Amino acid sequence: MARTYILSALSAVFMLTFLVTLQYLPSYELSNVNISYFRYQVPSQRSSKIDEPLDHFSEEWLNAKRADGSQYLAGVGKVDITGPVVEVEFMGYANSSQIGTGLRQRLYSRAFIIGEPDEPENRFVYIITDLQSGDTAARYGVLEALAALGDEYSMYGQSNLALVGTHSHNGPAGQMNYLLPQITSLGFDKQNYQAIVDGIVLSIQRAHQSLTPSTLSYGTVPLEDASINRSPYAYLANPAEERANYTADVDQFMSVLKFQRVSDGLDTGILTWFPVHGTSMYGNNTLVTGDNKGVAADMFEKSVKGTTTVADNFVAGFSQSNVGDTTPNILGAWCEDGTNVQCTFDFSLCSGVTENCHGRGPNFTVKDEGATSCYEIGRRQFAAAYSLYNNWDSTSTNLTGSVIRSFHTFQNMTGFEFQLPNGTQVQTCAAALGYSFAGGTSDWPGSFDFKQGDNQTSNGTSANPLWAVVADLIRAPSPQQRACQGMKPILLDVGEMPFPYAWAPDIADIQVLRVGQLFMIISPGEATTMSGRRWKNAIASAATTQESGLSLPENTPPIVVLGGPANSYTHYLATEEEYNIQRYEGASTLYGPNTLNAYIYLTTSYLPYLSSTNPPVDPLPTGPLPPNNVNVSLSFISPVVYDTAPLFKSFGSILTDVPLIASQGDTVTAVFVGANPRNDLRLESSYATVEQLTNNTNNAMQIWTTVRDDSSWDLIFHWTRTNEALGESQVIIEWQTSSVEPAGVLVEKGVYRLRYFGAWKAAITGTVTAFEGVSGEVEFS
Repeated sequence: MARTYILSALSAVFMLTFLVTLQYLPSYELSNVNISYFRYQVPSQRSSKIDEPLDHFSEEWLNAKRADGSQYLAGVGKVDITGPVVEVEFMGYANSSQIGTGLRQRLYSRAFIIGEPDEPENRFVYIITDLQSGDTAARYGVLEALAALGDEYSMYGQSNLALVGTHSHNGPAGQMNYLLPQITSLGFDKQNYQAIVDGIVLSIQRAHQSLTPSTLSYGTVPLEDASINRSPYAYLANPAEERANYTADVDQFMSVLKFQRVSDGLDTGILTWFPVHGTSMYGNNTLVTGDNKGVAADMFEKSVKGTTTVADNFVAGFSQSNVGDTTPNILGAWCEDGTNVQCTFDFSLCSGVTENCHGRGPNFTVKDEGATSCYEIGRRQFAAAYSLYNNWDSTSTNLTGSVIRSFHTFQNMTGFEFQLPNGTQVQTCAAALGYSFAGGTSDWPGSFDFKQGDNQTSNGTSANPLWAVVADLIRAPSPQQRACQGMKPILLDVGEMPFPYAWAPDIADIQVLRVGQLFMIISPGEATTMSGRRWKNAIASAATTQESGLSLPENTPPIVVLGGPANSYTHYLATEEEYNIQRYEGASTLYGPNTLNAYIYLTTSYLPYLSSTNPPVDPLPTGPLPPNNVNVSLSFISPVVYDTAPLFKSFGSILTDVPLIASQGDTVTAVFVGANPRNDLRLESSYATVEQLTNNTNNAMQIWTTVRDDSSWDLIFHWTRTNEALGESQVIIEWQTSSVEPAGVLVEKGVYRLRYFGAWKAAITGTVTAFEGVSGEVEFS
């Protein structure tokens, strides 16, 4: 994840005294976040209706399940979690100029529950969100909301809930728990946070209510053209004999878990793992989207909808894996400074600076902020999963064994001491970010004169003494911290910066889930390719030892996958060798050179807690709880004040209408008198739709049928403020018929129109009123 926090962090040093003064002024209520600014102005469109739960299962089925150990209780659920699509900075690139102006595709939470029907406590929920990462604040919010639902949901808690992000860099920010990612977004955004938490909880409810006897099976499929390594120079620092075990410097296969219910043999969902950064959309994109994994999931769900093999409400989850050094910009990093040469191999420089080094996606020549490349990388992930799905019986392995277990604990990584396998005593450090963190990556480079390297001269001093002064001004690391962080020249000593609240996590989530022979590592950070391989190999090796007590079925080797970034964003996990190179990934490995080894040590040590026959007598301690900063976070995100329509116009009025006639490949556009989309997030609904004039079932009359909505990649919703003082704005709805729909359906001949759904806020009363606008008709011939 390319970040450019440095100017913001420096500004924060001089602003914090001012902020602390403000927090005591009653009208701002900053010390407790004045959430009245962020409450929904209009009741959510999201429906809370869910199917009736299954109260019990037949004794015959339970006996069969106990006999063969290959059937489970499984459920899936999907819910819209799209927050404010305008006037809020995006989370991922930390680019303060990347402020939302509209929507390309909605964001979702997809929940997958796996459990035992006769032992309710033996289950877990794996949640994939179209967000930059799972996070402490949202996880706390979800757990609190589940607890408030009562006994029916009491089995879901810290130990068995995994909250994973697809690592999209193109969703609204402001929901994160710690100060550093809040800086560029002007603090915490309660509206976005609440949309995320409420949606995740509802997705869990839907998955819970759909629980049904199911079988689970696993397969893999090659996928060689959807990612490359963006830091091969650091990867090559890993031992040659280790690298020789692999054919590529990224993992080039996708893992897929299929859910199939027993009652009728219909498939209810798939859960996939494949590592590729959610950075197909560039840092200058201002349209909300789930990036390439959002595209892949939407394609799969729409492609199988209505087919004879899938159940209604089928859910396809496309999860991240060891994503740290991967990129979807598969044509490599090139200099955009007129030279058109590749960036330097070691430090990703162009003429000595980093700003002009940019990765190129497969369709980089299309100047659309990466949208065409994003669609293509998403399509390739979809195509791989779909190909495997269509050949499932000949390529898959059934999960066996009735064991479903999970563990979770919190570990304070500051000064955590442990022993390496060779007997060496080592420790992790308080969190810190190195100079190369400010250099960014070729997915979106940093600013100033930082580069991806150690940024030091040969005598060990800073290449730019000014930044050494700046770093010490923000927080001067102690000699002990410098020694602990090793080769990392510290720019931001975030783990030792508690003012006004913690800048970054020092407490990390340690979690592994197990179903049968499948183990899911839940990584709080972005593991690099080799880090993920080492971690998965360590779990697989430990799982087969007698000491683990896991009792895997005979002749059934363990299957290990890794999902992340999850639960709390702890930045990166580089190998020690990659760490010492101090490119972006190493500089962003918070807890020093032994970070990866600490995670491996902790998760392998706790594996016996996944045993069904001989678990440890004493329960795994919860560990020190991380802070919950939701109600202490600062926010300077301005609320919506009011909306007005231009003189002699009303909200939803057409300013520019669609053409009378269009052809496949045309872009059909309409401009409306608009209002601020933050007035109503329209969750589980749409800001824009395309309607087709069709005959009803009896051909007695014609009706308008919705054929595109906010989930459609080819339908774009733009919003722009035209008069700040008067509160006037416009909405542009753009239907790009040149984009082929995920199922390969082109625009049919017929008559269409565009519809806009909005809500305006009154100046005096603050009342929010819904409205609609409809375009004229356009005929496709």
